[in-house]
Amino acid sequence: MEWQEVSKKAETSLKQQTLFDYIVNENIPPVRGSNCSVPIQASAQRGKRRSVKHSLPQDYQEWDKFDVEKECERIDGDGHKNDPPVVTNAKVKSHVDASLLTKQEKLLLANRERDKGNDAFRANDYEEAVTYYSRSISITPTVAAYNNRAQAEIKLMHWHNAMQDCQKVLELDAGNMKALLRRATVYYHMENFQMAAEDLRIVLREEPQNTTAVKLLSQTEDKLAELSPDKRRKSKKIIIQEVKEEQDGGTTVKEAAHPVQPIQPVGGEHSSAVPGERGDMGNAQKKPHGRGDGGPHGEANSSHHWRGKGGGGGSSDKYKVSQESKEKAANGTSKRGSTASVQAEQSNGKGTTAGGSGGGSAAAGESVNLDAPCGALPPALARLKNEGNLLFKNGQFADALEKYSLAIQGYTDSGLDSPDDLCILYSNRAACYLKDGNSQDCIQDCTKALELQPFSLKPLLRRAMAYESLERYRKAYVDYKTVLQIDIGVQAAHDSVNRITRMLIEEDGAEWREKLPDIPLVPLSAQQHRREEPPSAEVLQARAEKAAKDAERRSEVRFTSLKQEGNDFVKRSQYQEALGKYTECLKLKPEECAIYTNRALCYLKLDRFAEAKQDCDAALKLEPTNKKAFYRRAMANKGLKDYLACSSDLQEVLQQDPNVQEAEKELEEVTLLLRQSLANSSSAKPRKSVPITEVECSDEDEKPVAPAPQGGCGGEDVSVNLQPTNAYEFGQSLNAARCSGSTAACAELLARTAPDALPGLLSSQLDGHTVGLMVRALHSHLVEKNPGLVYQHLKHLHTVERFSVVLMLLEKDERHHLTQLFEHLSSVESAEYTKDDIQNLANKYI
Repeated sequence: MEWQEVSKKAETSLKQQTLFDYIVNENIPPVRGSNCSVPIQASAQRGKRRSVKHSLPQDYQEWDKFDVEKECERIDGDGHKNDPPVVTNAKVKSHVDASLLTKQEKLLLANRERDKGNDAFRANDYEEAVTYYSRSISITPTVAAYNNRAQAEIKLMHWHNAMQDCQKVLELDAGNMKALLRRATVYYHMENFQMAAEDLRIVLREEPQNTTAVKLLSQTEDKLAELSPDKRRKSKKIIIQEVKEEQDGGTTVKEAAHPVQPIQPVGGEHSSAVPGERGDMGNAQKKPHGRGDGGPHGEANSSHHWRGKGGGGGSSDKYKVSQESKEKAANGTSKRGSTASVQAEQSNGKGTTAGGSGGGSAAAGESVNLDAPCGALPPALARLKNEGNLLFKNGQFADALEKYSLAIQGYTDSGLDSPDDLCILYSNRAACYLKDGNSQDCIQDCTKALELQPFSLKPLLRRAMAYESLERYRKAYVDYKTVLQIDIGVQAAHDSVNRITRMLIEEDGAEWREKLPDIPLVPLSAQQHRREEPPSAEVLQARAEKAAKDAERRSEVRFTSLKQEGNDFVKRSQYQEALGKYTECLKLKPEECAIYTNRALCYLKLDRFAEAKQDCDAALKLEPTNKKAFYRRAMANKGLKDYLACSSDLQEVLQQDPNVQEAEKELEEVTLLLRQSLANSSSAKPRKSVPITEVECSDEDEKPVAPAPQGGCGGEDVSVNLQPTNAYEFGQSLNAARCSGSTAACAELLARTAPDALPGLLSSQLDGHTVGLMVRALHSHLVEKNPGLVYQHLKHLHTVERFSVVLMLLEKDERHHLTQLFEHLSSVESAEYTKDDIQNLANKYI
């Protein structure tokens, strides 16, 4: 009892409470997509007004007196007269700040926003769809979001925005067919028909079954033909007048169809293209309007409607053709055609029609041979069939049906035995029935054709269309599936199977397959797609080249995108992220020098000097004169405290470009660091004193000794050995000359020494004072006497180990002497060198 009381109280409170009060009290969020909100007070007042009960009539007499108009006015006044104005919410922002989210969260949020845009697009709210797609792109740019937004912009006729989105997609995915198709649509509406045609041809090369591209390309070619003055002069009109009989008597109404331009040629049953590829066998993409009772049937790309009578396929006197059209039909010059026209079949297997080859000679203005042979048919029957084919191509389906019927009757009377020819005649007549909306007779003729030639493709496809038009979906499904067993490339059959599957699921539920008739098993001999010959070597090579080009194009697009992302990360000082992007770039293009230098910069910023040096070495292998690689390797060597190598790289940078101020500052700093390191190393490891002992020599072994002036090193008399036998003695001689300050003794020593032996003699003795002494000696004593010897000494001197370090330690006076030496040497003519040789050598010293 207590539970009942509580339940009654709750039910009473719920009845008294309005919907909006319930939403507010329960804190329920509003429905997604709602653009309005109603104030609570107003909703409560409305609920009170609606809660007032009005007595209604209880018996028939009271109902007779009931005033409907007054009751409607009362309801309208209570419900809507005093309703408060609707308050709209603010619009959704098109940008989302997702900088604080992780990559996985961004991806999930972007997909959610894109799904909202898809929902809005399905509801035909394209502006809202654009907003949600923009939100998705602001979080994580994807190909799907750009593609969807482009389609929504096309619906809104914002052509420039749609073009930008298509370009974005093609930058991310160069071979995206959807983007190419949408860009072609934009080009078409912007009246750039040439570009539209190019994009559509690319799409059709990849997707020959794309009916949207085929239709748009046909329209684009028509526009191009209209723009061409030559083609405009050559175009001819075919006027077809349709006479509609009114029910009230003899009044007739004539409607002239618009002139129809040829879009593609029509051919026979054994044409090179299957029906699904060229839109043959009627409009397979739409359900025909006609039924067995002869209802109207709409023809694709036609400005008028054909109308047939039940069972007979329509009378021929309904269609009145102008005299000009009759003459053209007689000689085969009619140009009427359509992308979705059903083509009459031929008996031969080479695709040759009565009006010419599959290339469409009738459309080209050539005469049609109505007496052309057709398989095993006698000439009279072959002429009837060719006449039927010509009438069918001209759209005169009732007259074509009559010709095919006469041919079938003649075949039966003549007693011929050619089932293939009779099958084609039945199939052609079935096409006429299908075009005229007589589906029942179409099914009968297709069945007869299949009895003569089982698993024939076109009769099966036409019978499936007729079954579908009669809403006999199960039999249509079986025929479509049989068609796909014969040739899996028939796109019309694929589309119809998908469409009928949805209908059967809605009608029969999950057990729809159990209610289907048995699908016949097609033998391998009848399966066209299994009889294809293996591609030739040329075709395989062309495919491989195309695949390589596509892969290269995709790789180039991805490489450019990754490089740009890495550069953007560097600008934002996000070096670790940039490092990953550059590494991915090198996987795509390992020979790209700029990527190595960019990644070396990231390594330098992250204090990973060894990796930076490796990248700079790799860049210099690709480009030996790359200035950035030298500079960044110098910075890496500086970080590794290899000041000698750092100095060498900085000098190389300045040699290439003396105006690099950063390199000059770094060189000065590194020079100081190098001197400090040398000083520290010399103080840490003091030199050992080597005692020198004088040895008396005999007269014949006595070597010439240059006298040294008094007051040399330590105030002692020092003699210079002018014929040293090894590096040690040579170093002692130079040291003695330097201590005594005798440039003449040094010059005499250099004059007696072979220039090519100089690097070996100075390998461990070279320092700044020794180089300065040698420069002064060469300049003061030898440049005038023997300039060639001076040039050879200078040529070999700079190859000594540690020479670049010693050169940096020269004092200003010694550098001045060096400059004067080269100036003097260049002014003296010699057969051993040229001025260019002197200039190149001077670059090694100065």
